[in-house]
Amino acid sequence: MSAEFSKGWWLVAWTAATVGGFAALVLAVYGPEPQGMHLILRATARASLVLFLAVFVASRLRAVWPSRPARWLVENRRYLGVSFATSHTIHFAAIIGLTRVASERPDLAVLLVGGLGYAFIVAMAATSSDTTAAWLGPRRWKMLHTCGVYYLWSVFTLTSLGAAVRDPLSVVSLALLASALFLRLIPSRASRVAA
Repeated sequence: MSAEFSKGWWLVAWTAATVGGFAALVLAVYGPEPQGMHLILRATARASLVLFLAVFVASRLRAVWPSRPARWLVENRRYLGVSFATSHTIHFAAIIGLTRVASERPDLAVLLVGGLGYAFIVAMAATSSDTTAAWLGPRRWKMLHTCGVYYLWSVFTLTSLGAAVRDPLSVVSLALLASALFLRLIPSRASRVAA
């Protein structure tokens, strides 16, 4: 793949095509049945987690491990964030689809926690352009995106904890989330020198 097609808005296009194509394939095979919806939910949750973690650790990874991959993550963080929002929109559509075809309904706590998470996703995606970021202002933009990523980290962690009993891959998710948080919280070289 050309370097041009592996960065910027191409990342969002590839995510939409890959995740959306997978969801369409599952629907073609299973139809609108709970089994297919659960498969889409698991796949989109994992794709979203990978994209989220890439955004979550990008800056800190470049600070502690300056390298070409870390630099690529920082340069494409905005597009990885929009790709995450794209993947999680498909995840949301599968949640809606599941409530239509299955008798199970999420409880109020899940709706509130998840609803706030989606509000953050929409707000952060909407302020991912230079124009909207300038309109919001640097201080408010930073506050929104910092609160948003830590809230979403918490939601991913709680969801993985809840699923760990029945899904061994959730333990891997928890390990990745814990490692990402540790990476973000370790002091930078500059702050250690200053201390």
